[in-house]
Order: sequence, then C-alpha cells, then structure tokens
Amino acid sequence: MTVAEDLGGDAPAETGAVARIPSASARTAPELKMTARSCDVFYGDNHAIKNVDVDILDNTVTAFIGPSGCGKSTFLRCLNRMNDTIDICRVTGELTLDGEDIYDAKVDPVQLRARVGMVFQKPNPFPKSIYDNVAYGPRIHGLVRNKADLDDVVEQSLRRASLWGEVSDRLDQPGTGLSGGQQQRLCIARAIATAPEVLLMDEPCSALDPIATARVEELIHELRENYSIVIVTHSMQQAARVSQKTAFFHLGHLVEYDDTTKIFTNPHDKRTQDYITGRIG
Repeated sequence: MTVAEDLGGDAPAETGAVARIPSASARTAPELKMTARSCDVFYGDNHAIKNVDVDILDNTVTAFIGPSGCGKSTFLRCLNRMNDTIDICRVTGELTLDGEDIYDAKVDPVQLRARVGMVFQKPNPFPKSIYDNVAYGPRIHGLVRNKADLDDVVEQSLRRASLWGEVSDRLDQPGTGLSGGQQQRLCIARAIATAPEVLLMDEPCSALDPIATARVEELIHELRENYSIVIVTHSMQQAARVSQKTAFFHLGHLVEYDDTTKIFTNPHDKRTQDYITGRIG
C-alpha cells in the first residue's frame, strides 16, 4: 500500500510544472515565519537549487521530501546560513525571518543560528557532560545571568526534549555515553536551549531504531506548540505522520508545496504522484 492509499487518497486530478503556494487569504492561521523567494544555490558552477519559493509557517511542521540528491538538505541549510561554511557555495534570492532578510550584511550568522536551531542526521553530542552539552549555547550567547538561571535552562530544555527523567541523576556524565536515541534527544535539547524560533531537522531519525524514532516523532509533535519545525526526511510515512505542510523537491526544483494531506492524496503535479507511488526516486 502506498502512502497516498494509506491516507485514503485518489490519483491527482491534473499535472503541472509550477510549485503552488497557498494564497495569503488561506494562511490566516498560523502566521508566516520564514519565506524564500527566487532562491538559487550554486556550488561553484553547479546550479544545485533553482528558483525556490516557499513559506514556513509558525507552529507548523513542514516536511521536505524528494529523492536523494534532489536539494532538500541543501535548501534546508540556507534557512540558517549553514551553507556560509562552504567556500564555493553561493546563495541568491531573498530569504526572510519575520520579514527581515537573513542574508543582509548586517545579520550575524551566529546570532541567526541561535534563532534558527538545527539538529543533524547523525547525533553529534559534544565530548562534554550532558549538562555542558545543553548549557553550551546559553553560555556562549550570554542568555543567562547566573548558575541558577543556567540550571533552569538546562532542566527545562531536557524536559522539553523528553530526556530529563532519564538523565537527571547523571548530568555530569558524558553525553556520548547515551544511547543513539537519547543522544539525538540531547542534541534537540541543546538546539532548543537558546530559545530558537525555528528548528531545522535534517533526517533526525535516519540513524535511529524504530522505538527511538517513535520517541523523536512524538517529541516533534509536542515541540510544534512552541516552534516552527522544518524536517528533511526520506520517509514519506514519517512526513505524513509528523507534518502539516510538505514540499516535494526534484532535481533542484521545488515541484510542489501544499498541505501534507493534499500532497499525499491528491497532488497537483504528476512528478509528485510518481514519487509517492514509487515510480521515481
């Protein structure tokens, strides 16, 4: 059974080549958080991302799906300027957070990444204690006034990451000593400790077992109440479970962007239908 069939969908009614973005009148709630307009990404002479327009809504999980190498992770890294760390990478177009251009020369990328946190594909806790992993961001960004404030941030971040009950009695032990699923939740706690507004997740469950994956998916659902979340995933089933909006990428193009249910049951573009039914990808 395909994802579309599992969601009770029909075949697409029409095909086309242009990604569709819901009109402003259809977006009364939740509010717009980030936008990309005419976004292109180049690695040297390689044109990796081509003319992408997409909206990221507040308190919403947006899933980026598509075949390997289609550009979804490359575009994700545009949203917090992680591509700045690659010398040959060049990003053009307009990307905004709360209406402000995040590529403006006045914007400090380090401060931007405090507002737009990121969790990577493979759990990557620092070679520090559990406590110091979570405390790292608030310390370097000067977000706390004293040790009591820092203790509170660490505890609340671990609680929001559904990890406090498992580690509260061993905060001084290495974060690298946790299980894979616990390490990923520690990385999520570390990301939200700086009180970001947007949380980017690049295939956060690809290295986890099914039980740990289920825990992270439950966590994503809970975190949506406080954050805008963008997740890159190869699992269409996961995208259908956790997201409210889905963007389908193919060969560097954003083919289609719409409500997740619509994407998986009645997509506008034949390429989207071919991907979710397994004909391509």
